[in-house]
This record gives sequence, C-alpha cells and structure tokens, in this order.
Amino acid sequence: MATIEHLASASPADADVVALLTDVFDRYRSERPAPAATVDLDRALWARLESLGLTRLSTPEAAGGSGGTWLEAAALLSISAAAGAPIPVAEHDVLAAWLLAAAGLPHDGDLRTVCRPDPSGVAINVTWARDASAVVALWEDRDEWRVADVPVDRVVITEGRNLAGEPCDTVEFDLDDLEEGTVVDHEIGEQFHLRGALARSAQVVGAMERILEIVLVHAGEREQFGRPIGRFQAVQHLIADIAMETSLARAATDTAVARAAASDWRDPGMLFAVAVAKSCAGHAASVVVRGSHQVLGAIGTTLEHELHVLTRPILVRRSEFGSVHEWDETLATLAASAGRDRLWSLITTGRAGSRR
Repeated sequence: MATIEHLASASPADADVVALLTDVFDRYRSERPAPAATVDLDRALWARLESLGLTRLSTPEAAGGSGGTWLEAAALLSISAAAGAPIPVAEHDVLAAWLLAAAGLPHDGDLRTVCRPDPSGVAINVTWARDASAVVALWEDRDEWRVADVPVDRVVITEGRNLAGEPCDTVEFDLDDLEEGTVVDHEIGEQFHLRGALARSAQVVGAMERILEIVLVHAGEREQFGRPIGRFQAVQHLIADIAMETSLARAATDTAVARAAASDWRDPGMLFAVAVAKSCAGHAASVVVRGSHQVLGAIGTTLEHELHVLTRPILVRRSEFGSVHEWDETLATLAASAGRDRLWSLITTGRAGSRR
C-alpha cells in the first residue's frame, strides 16, 4: 500500500528519458506547420518517436516495448500535450499495447487505437481510428471481458472530428470478431477506465503548464496604457488562478502516477487517487481555458496562435474516460462511505481503513 510518505520518496521519471522527450518536442514545436482548424496525425513525428523507441515506451520489453514505467509514460503524455502534438501516445501505448500484452496477443508495432464497443459492436468517439492499422477492442460480453485486435479492413469506420479538430470516428465491428476475442481478467476491464482517465489527466496538465508559460510571456510583453498588462491587478488575479489550478492538478496527477508506478496499478487506493487527479484536472481546465483567453484577448482566438492548439484538446480530454461530474460523484461516494472517522485514512492511503 502506498502512503504519502512513500510517495514523497518515489523515484522520479528517468532524467535521460525526460531530457530526450524535451528535446524532441521542443524541436517539433519550433518546426511544426502553422496551426489549423483541423489536425491530422503527424506521421513524420510518429516515425521519429518510433525510431527512438518511444511509441511503446511503457510496454514491457518482453512484449516488444521499451520497458518504461508509468512515470516515463506520464512524462511523454504531458510533454507531447504541451507541444500540441497530434499523435496517439495514450491510445497506442498505455491502452492498446497494454491490453494486447494483458491478453497475451502479439503486437507487430503498427499503429493501434483502442475503444469500448457497446453490446451491438459499435464504438463512438474513437480517436485516430482512420489512421490505425488495427483497433484494439475491450468488449464486455455478459460476465466476461474480451480483448480483440481487429484489422481496420474488418470494421466500418465513419469519419468525424472532435472539438479539437482531431480524427474522432465511429467504428462498427462484426460481432463474430468480438466474440472470438481473448478473455481477460475482470481487473483488466476495470483498470482500463482508470488508466485512460489518468492518461487524459497527464495530457491536460501538460497542456495547462504550457498555457501558463504563454500567458506569463504575453502579460509581460503586451502593453496597455503605457505599461505591461501584467501590472494590472485584474490580470494578476487571472494569472494567479491559472497557476494555482495548474499546480493543484499537477500535484494530484503526479500522486496518482506515483501510486501506479510503485504498485503496477495494484494499489487498492488507485480509484481514489485517479478520481482526485481527474477531478482536479477537470475543474482546473475550466479556469485555465477561460482565464488564458481572457488574458490574451482576441489574439488568442486567431487561427495562427498557439493557444487554441492547447485549449481545445483540454476541453475534449477533461470529459473523456468519465466526465468531471462523474469523477466528483465517485469522490463523494468514497468519502461518504469512509465516514468522518476514516476520512483521513482515505486521503493518505486511498483506503478507508477499519473502524476501531
């Protein structure tokens, strides 16, 4: 069981990996084409990441991956989101590759995305489906969970886009393909939702940290009435709110990531830790997106500016793998079930403990 004291001494993400990621995505940010209303998979960047062993960073070496931990995976998710990189790092590695490994299915390294089809075999809002070679489906078949790796030529894809302009498609499976999927443990089905939620939290936090940098630079350079707008108290309050909410979301997300890495997702407090991270990141998203656009004004809404490349994905990802309201309800249920006497144990360990 991980406690706050244990987490405080947890090893950080590998410094060499973080330095490599920072270099790759700093270069990408400096060389990327001008922002557009819609975005597509950056295949050149994806090929670059693949050559560096970063597209399956957290996949075990035995399954053909690089064997990183969730600490490195979260760093990749945050840094790539801060660069506004249109690549499926969450879908391909921490979800699809993990499901294939858990099911004992081979992974040829080609791009994968992932989804949860409904009982009729239809999955909506599947990001990057049109770009994948196969779609990894986690399907609940009555009282069993099944994982199927289905080539795209065996599914029907109806193309669409989400609020961020990213490919976000509807995928229709043949039920025979799903029924022939490999049965996996129930904990795999339950963990999938938590992993996805934490991955989205890491991406939201990374984008918000970049937004804070943009806002600080703009407030220091933009002048009104003969002085930088950062000198005005109203603007200072907006920036303070952005910084505060971003820091809180980062702390909550890092705590959940540390628990996941330390226990390989076996910590019984993971539900509470992920719920806190997703709730904090979700509430922070509203403050950061609204406040940053207020500080930058009209320039932040122009197609050419970097801000919308960050704020639009934030608004999408805060609601994926559970809405803010749903995660707030989860926290409220956990707190109510713990009761006043065991609330501190819930906060420090993620479990309510036992009454004395």
